[in-house]
Parts: sequence; structure tokens; C-alpha cells
Amino acid sequence: MAIVTLTTDFGLADGYVGAMKGVILNIAPDATLVDISHEIMPQDVRGGAFVLKSASPYFPPGAIHVAVVDPGVGSKRRALAVQTERAIFIGPDNGVLSWALERETVQAIIHVDRPDYWLGEVSHTFHGRDIFAPVAAHLARGVPIHHVGTPVGDMLSLPLPHPSYDGSGTLHSEVIYIDRFGNLITGIELDPTAVCGDSVSCRVVNLPADAPDLCLTSQARVEIAGRLIHTIVRSYADVASGNLLALVDSSGHLEIAVRNGNAATALKAHVGAPVRVILQ
Repeated sequence: MAIVTLTTDFGLADGYVGAMKGVILNIAPDATLVDISHEIMPQDVRGGAFVLKSASPYFPPGAIHVAVVDPGVGSKRRALAVQTERAIFIGPDNGVLSWALERETVQAIIHVDRPDYWLGEVSHTFHGRDIFAPVAAHLARGVPIHHVGTPVGDMLSLPLPHPSYDGSGTLHSEVIYIDRFGNLITGIELDPTAVCGDSVSCRVVNLPADAPDLCLTSQARVEIAGRLIHTIVRSYADVASGNLLALVDSSGHLEIAVRNGNAATALKAHVGAPVRVILQ
């Protein structure tokens, strides 16, 4: 039986997550259920997309990832199941799957439109329980993905905010996610294995195709909310408690944080806040 992961904005105060798990286990009792997160902010499709993108690569091949952040539930938006080389992704066609799929090889996109694989009664407000969970369970039991719906050629993608380069030594980006610690995750994605010279140095991997190869080193300066961070460090412990810092986080993104504090609160920053990185 497959691993089935769940990413939602349902929280744990109510029975919504439990109901989805009950549906899956009724159909696929041997499935392994894993919670990625149920604390996505309500209706925050971008937040769900980032969390799924960050966590899904660490699961074994064959995992089935269900993501339900679905402000359009009950509307004409499609329900999708997407097969890649490594996994299956299931969720609404609102972009919540798209960031995780950016570095996957997509083999099939299926509009999940066959009620034989849903629950008998489908609520207009809870497709997580009535459509996405049972479809995931049937796939976990080995039902071929093409049986659960109709192949389609497209899906909605959220624009993944790539940094831009101004040609004179400065990267421009924005905050794309804020975690529960108040750390500010930027849209600058890096490859820590691509060492460029010093102890904190890595190549920027998500620049536009016409940009030159660029490396972010410890000498780079980061500007946000009128504050300038003069160096990039390896870990939170490299600065004193309460100090502002920038580092490459565990997901490979440039992160702005306050040691033992909350950068979002300290800087009054929000998703979309502009960030500049002065490379020279």
C-alpha cells in the first residue's frame, strides 16, 4: 500500500482531517497516512503550494500527495490527479499543486470526474472528504490513474516568484512564505552544493533564463523593510540572540530571521514584501 500525505488548511480543532483519514482507511485500510501540515492559513493557496513543494521531495517514490486548500470548493474548478515520475499529486485546480510540480516530470494530468471513485454523497463544501480522499485511497489500492477521470492537457499554475537581476549587482525578490517562527522565506532559491568560493556561498538556481550565473556569498547584503543585513551566515547560532540575520534555509531558499525572535513581527513584514540582495 502507498503512502498518502495530507496538506490542508483545515487545522486540528475540528473533525475535517479525521473525516478524510477515515474515508481513506475505509477504502485502503493498509495505507500509510502522513500529515505534512494542516496549519496552512485559511484559503492561502500560495502557502499550501510552498509547504507541499518543500516537503514532497523527501517522500519515497510512489507516494500520493493530497493537498486541499480550496477556496473555490463547490464551484466549477476542476479536481485533478497528476502523475509524475515519482509520485501522484491530488487537489483542486487552483495552483496549489503547481509549485511542487515545477521540478517534476509530469506524465499525466487527470480531471477526476468519475463518481464511481468518489463517496456516494458529495457535499458542496467538503470535496477533501468526498472526492480527494476517496480518489487517493483507490489509487493507493492500485487503481490506475486513468480510471479515475479524463486526461486533460493543462492545469492552473501559480506564478512562482523568481528573482530578477538588474545587471549591476543586485537581485530583486520578495517574501513568498512566513513560517510559524516568523521567519521570512524569500523567492531566491539556491543550490548549497554549488560552492562558489567561501564558507557561505552557493549558486542562485531560479533566475530567468537570460540572467548570468550568480552566486550568493557571505559578503552579500540583504535589504528588507528599510533594514540592511550586512552578511549571510550559516546558522541562527552565528549571531547573538535578538539579532537580525540572513541564511540559506533547509528548503534551499534565502531566509531572513531573528535569532530567538520573530522577523515578521520585528520588521512588520508580510508575504509580498520586497527584498533586495546586493551581491557586490
